[in-house]
Amino acid sequence: MSWSITMFSQNGLSLDQAPPISVVFRFFFSGALFGILAGILILFFQTAVFDAHSKEAVTLTHTLTLGVMLSFMFAALFQMLPVIAGVTLTSPVKKANLLQYPFILGTISLLFAFNHSVPWLFGAAALLLGGSILFITLVMLKNLIKLPNHSSSSKGMLAALISLGIVILLALYMTGTLGGVLDGVYYTQVKAAHYSLGLFGWITLLIISISFQVIEMFYVTPAYPKLVSKYLPLTLLLLLVTTTAIGLFTPEIWYISNILLALLLTGYALLTLKRLTQRKRPLTDATVWFWRLGLGSLLVSMLSMVLTLFMDDMFIKTLSYIFFSSFALSIVFAMFYKIIPFLTWFHLNSQGYFTAPMMHEVIHPKTAMKHLYIHLATIAAFVLSVFIPAFIFIAAVLTVVSFGWMTYQIIHAHLLYKKTQETGEKFEMNIA
Repeated sequence: MSWSITMFSQNGLSLDQAPPISVVFRFFFSGALFGILAGILILFFQTAVFDAHSKEAVTLTHTLTLGVMLSFMFAALFQMLPVIAGVTLTSPVKKANLLQYPFILGTISLLFAFNHSVPWLFGAAALLLGGSILFITLVMLKNLIKLPNHSSSSKGMLAALISLGIVILLALYMTGTLGGVLDGVYYTQVKAAHYSLGLFGWITLLIISISFQVIEMFYVTPAYPKLVSKYLPLTLLLLLVTTTAIGLFTPEIWYISNILLALLLTGYALLTLKRLTQRKRPLTDATVWFWRLGLGSLLVSMLSMVLTLFMDDMFIKTLSYIFFSSFALSIVFAMFYKIIPFLTWFHLNSQGYFTAPMMHEVIHPKTAMKHLYIHLATIAAFVLSVFIPAFIFIAAVLTVVSFGWMTYQIIHAHLLYKKTQETGEKFEMNIA
């Protein structure tokens, strides 16, 4: 266990300003519940989710990107900003409340709006989601900008949050159009920019930024080359923002942009895979394989994306969506199985409980490995369902099982945390 604290210290990271454990747990919990909902939706929508222009695909996409990924990634940000970037978020519980409750209501409103085309639901979703996400984004940006010294990770987080802010502004234009408030002259171009900035400028950029610290810290690898860690996030942000601006009037720019994106992200994935082979700690746990699976999926997704620029093939497009989802979720699961056990132990140990459960007692490595197998089977079922539609039912059930597995781990960790607080023994501080 001491290696975890040692690594934090060696990397100049501080846990002193970490938020209460409940903040992180509940964002993970809501994300897992939305994941279960995604599986249920797939069960009803079936292979209609593979048609990118269908209401079924749009509903599932936002269940995953908003309900699942945004919940998980804000859980990571609330934890990582104080630890990695040294940003002190005052009143973290209050800020989490102001984000999470309207966010959940707004996401549900949006999902209903997509399926029932009720104008006022789009308005409600815009108000709840736009207000809550822009609020916390501006708070985090303000704190990051004030930092006197930036690391590569903090700069990357800054770029990712700027992307998220733009994504939300574009989403407000789209919901305004769908709600009948705006004429939507640029709707098609804005939609392309919204998806690109959301997937690559927010999700991918945040994963990349966090990886600059956690790959070296958790797996004891050589650091990323300065050229990559210093310039890759900024390059991605500038590429996406420039493409968005030009793309409003010249949609063809997206072809060039997507090729450049694919090259940059392919290079990042290959470099990170190489770093994972250079680990100084030879033990390989499930999280290493989750990272490898995620990075491998990113490579396949980028190859598929480039191929779709030259051939209009529905199967290749669908595979690019499936493997990008595999990339994002695999990395989230890798982080989950590091964060939850460590935080449970750390917070209890900080409170003086010498009976605090060790990390492997919170979530056993074999438990994480079982989830890896479930996740692999889920991806395989989705790929097979592209060619054999009946497999979509297996994919749907496995999605529910995968996120249900995660939900159980969160509940188990929470109950273990509470039990230790109620019955655990503390160090006695005898003052003469």
